[in-house]
Amino acid sequence: MVPIRYNVRNLLVRRTTTIAAALGVGLVVFVLAAALMLNEGLARTLDLSGHDDTAIVLRKGSDSEMPSSIEDKAMGLIKVAPGVKAGKDGLPAVIGESVVVLFQELTNGKGKSNVTLRGVPLDQIIAFRPEVKITEGKMAATGTNEVVVGTRIVGRFKGLEMGNSIELRKNRAVKVVGVFESAGSSFESEVWGDVDYIRQAFGREGVVSSVRVKLESAALFEGFEAAVELDKQLGLEAVTEPDFYRRQSENTSLFITAMGTLVAVFFSIGAMIGATITMYGSVAHRRREIGVLRAIGFSRSAILVSFLLESVMLSLLGAAVGTVASLGMGMVKFSMLNFTTFSEIVFEFHATPEILVKSIVFGGVMGVIGGFLPAVRAARTPPIEAMKG
Repeated sequence: MVPIRYNVRNLLVRRTTTIAAALGVGLVVFVLAAALMLNEGLARTLDLSGHDDTAIVLRKGSDSEMPSSIEDKAMGLIKVAPGVKAGKDGLPAVIGESVVVLFQELTNGKGKSNVTLRGVPLDQIIAFRPEVKITEGKMAATGTNEVVVGTRIVGRFKGLEMGNSIELRKNRAVKVVGVFESAGSSFESEVWGDVDYIRQAFGREGVVSSVRVKLESAALFEGFEAAVELDKQLGLEAVTEPDFYRRQSENTSLFITAMGTLVAVFFSIGAMIGATITMYGSVAHRRREIGVLRAIGFSRSAILVSFLLESVMLSLLGAAVGTVASLGMGMVKFSMLNFTTFSEIVFEFHATPEILVKSIVFGGVMGVIGGFLPAVRAARTPPIEAMKG
């Protein structure tokens, strides 16, 4: 086998073409890693919104909270279902929430977007979701027009800053009195207000969009589900929060992955062509060296492996650069519409060891594909003719 230091020396000697080809590969790997990190960030944000011991009840056939409607009287059945946990006050840990989407103007003046307005029982919400913390101002008061805004959308929409007001409908305004965070979950992209005030503002008295239930244990979900879905006239459906949010992310996740992969594939074709041209040029300039290597006893297979290894080393160098560069995206917040709820969600790029390994392996595969034909050409170079060249 040809010593690896021979390949390293050639890459260093031809540093200009090495850097150019490596940067091409690096760009492709950067795009792929960023797409995977974006997808992971979305999944992580929604996963943080769900707890294994919490169930969500919706109208049967509803794929999100928006189209769902459950009458208040149905909550009585849900509260007495088996497995429901009692809160510190001794009452069932069950809350009804009303969800609507507002079409709000962006503060940057670049149009409008959807933001989720969630009506919650403000006197119970902190006990039900202890991860929620008020970071600025105060919690909205029950029975008032006060709202609190998730930390990720503060300042993104006009009117959603401390002390400002937005009008829901004519003579129905809400005032921002606080900012909250929720351990990085999707709730941080929402506005929360009193459930009764929100229902009255939109003419939805007597119904909620969904019912959240704390269970004694995640293992008791099946019994709870059976009891809730037993009455066919009510037409209710129960699902665990993790499963619910996993479904919420499927369409958006598919779009992100498909777009990122498509762009990466097109870019990779260009990068592989660049690597192939670089390696062909290298073979052409090193015909005499190849002849010498063949003359001193290195076989065609050894030459092929050597040049293929050089191409892979070149690509791995670029892949490493692209992967390291993609880590900088972890400081970037990204917003897009959830294709299931059609409301905006803000999340961050999130890197994992698996994504980093996949990206580098992808770069190495590009090196194998891009360098194969030049390596074959080098291996087939006749030693006598090469030494005459």
